[in-house]
Amino acid sequence: MKRFSVIIPTLNEEKTLLWAEKTFTNEIKQIYDIEVIVSDGGSIDNTIEIAKKFADKIVLNEPREKQTIARGRNLGALNSNGEILVFLNADARISDIDIFFKLCNNLLKMPEAVALSFEVDVYPEEETFKDKIFHWFLNKFFALLNVIGLGMGRGECHVIKREAFFNVNGYNDKLVAGEDFELYMRLHRLGKIINVYGVKIYESPRRYRKYGYVRTLALWFFNSISIILFKKSISNEWNMVR
Repeated sequence: MKRFSVIIPTLNEEKTLLWAEKTFTNEIKQIYDIEVIVSDGGSIDNTIEIAKKFADKIVLNEPREKQTIARGRNLGALNSNGEILVFLNADARISDIDIFFKLCNNLLKMPEAVALSFEVDVYPEEETFKDKIFHWFLNKFFALLNVIGLGMGRGECHVIKREAFFNVNGYNDKLVAGEDFELYMRLHRLGKIINVYGVKIYESPRRYRKYGYVRTLALWFFNSISIILFKKSISNEWNMVR
């Protein structure tokens, strides 16, 4: 069994996936005992060709039917062999890969903990003052949810003990949005969600640039409320932004 399974769901991510190719070298995978799994939802660009350069396994959406990101993550997990599952969005970058995996390794040393929650910012080279303010408040708010016992992990990066993930049957693949929030709520019933500091996850600002923060935040909010009250998201489709 591997120590870590890094699972990356993809759909036409040829531009953003280049970071993973440069980061998950054979040396890094050997040092931290990592397997990398790309779970593709039906890409028609060069995503698969790029993934072949660094992924140990590529899981394809064979029926070629449109699938949720939750379904892609679950398929990756079912094909994994790691003690700790690391779910990274295709556009996610880790600020310091060595610190990240050293901190993740501590998860196995905490019997009461089931998952980790990380702070997320946009790519530093594209960050504006508005980005800084928005993500500062969002990171503090999500950390507070874990402190008060609700459970929250930004979907850009989830780090979860394998046993806990399968004990709660993974992501709800019927949810088009809010699957990250819903999973961490269920995980919190098994144990603690630990807020991690000292390393950050960076994401592309592409969705915020296209739809703006107000619309994006409103969608997150109403989907979360709907999940809490009715066990389903209000969104029927989460539009792809590339």
